[in-house]
Amino acid sequence: MTFIKQLTCRECGRAYEVAPLHVCEWCFGPLEASYDYDAIAASVTREKIAQGPSSIWRYADLLPADRGSAVDLGAGFTPLVRAERLAGALGLGEVWIKNDTLNPTNSFKDRVVAVGLSKALEFGFKTAACASTGNLANSVAAHATRAGMKSYVFIPSNLESGKVIATAIYGGNVVAVDGNYDDVNRLCAELAGTYPWAFVNVNLRPYYAEGSKTLAFETAEQLGWRFPDHVVVPMASGSQLTKIRKGFEELAKVGLIDEEPDVRVSGAQALGCSPIAAAFLSGSDTIKPVKPSTIAKSLAIGNPADGYFALDVVRNSGGGMAAVTDDEIIDGMKLLARTEGIFTETAGGVTIATLKKLAEDGVIRPDECVVAYITGHGLKTLEALTGTVGPTATIAPTIDAFTSAFDIDEE
Repeated sequence: MTFIKQLTCRECGRAYEVAPLHVCEWCFGPLEASYDYDAIAASVTREKIAQGPSSIWRYADLLPADRGSAVDLGAGFTPLVRAERLAGALGLGEVWIKNDTLNPTNSFKDRVVAVGLSKALEFGFKTAACASTGNLANSVAAHATRAGMKSYVFIPSNLESGKVIATAIYGGNVVAVDGNYDDVNRLCAELAGTYPWAFVNVNLRPYYAEGSKTLAFETAEQLGWRFPDHVVVPMASGSQLTKIRKGFEELAKVGLIDEEPDVRVSGAQALGCSPIAAAFLSGSDTIKPVKPSTIAKSLAIGNPADGYFALDVVRNSGGGMAAVTDDEIIDGMKLLARTEGIFTETAGGVTIATLKKLAEDGVIRPDECVVAYITGHGLKTLEALTGTVGPTATIAPTIDAFTSAFDIDEE
């Protein structure tokens, strides 16, 4: 069973039935899932969670879809890695990497899609769809196949080839649109009103977005049921950041952790698409849409739907934001790989570069327990590294050639 009781407008507070709706008809504010927290508190325990599956569905009591009808490829419960070498390189103390590169389609999007399409099946949808910068397309195509649903995924035509191939392989319909993500998203908003399809990030968005809460649930559980002091989250629409904060709050609300979640939340964006960070850094409440120009294409949303809410979370929690250059993104990818052996896509490079910048600026302190969210695998964005990494040396197949190329210290 599920403990969702209604959808609630995040702007005016009006309540709506649990249905495939996403916008308030009164103020056009976004709708969000609301729960019966007293009932959840009476049902959920740490022991019950520990006995559940090693996936997001161990937290089924806190999700809006029924686990019994779940579309499950095994998303979630990814490693939380103590990053001592990275911490040393940045002059920090306790740093952890939440490694979501190990999800079924190698990004955190498997969490949100598993929840969104599970709810779509409950509503009786036969076709899954989405607007995507790549990772979501991969995940929707895979989960739709698993669920026996048709799929239509819409992507910018200049998307990285690896992400296109990793979507098309599942046999659904891949539609490349001449335009950026915001153009794709506008088209999908129109299509959602034309066809009876489950657009996970349009008409199913209130349910789909709840999957990101599981990053907070897992972080706290893997830390021994305690909250971190500080988290660094990459931002595209801003939704993931707001849901991670909501997840920490819910753990306290239902009694799984007996303290208030005093977690500082910081946001990471690429300079070439940083409307949320620009507003934060300028002290403005206005998020001005931009035309994306960055190698971090999975974060290239120029008009972020949840930007204002992300801005509010970061400010109220005492966190910070940074906007990092493409060169800093590549350096961040390399730094994580050579210190911790984790190969991240460009979005993870944004996170690590922001972690570094905020540490240098004193926003992140050496005495804090810090968690950085790495949301996708580096094999998805190999093009970004072209010409920046390669063989250490090219030699003839002889020992003499090797010894000439390398000065080996036998000690």
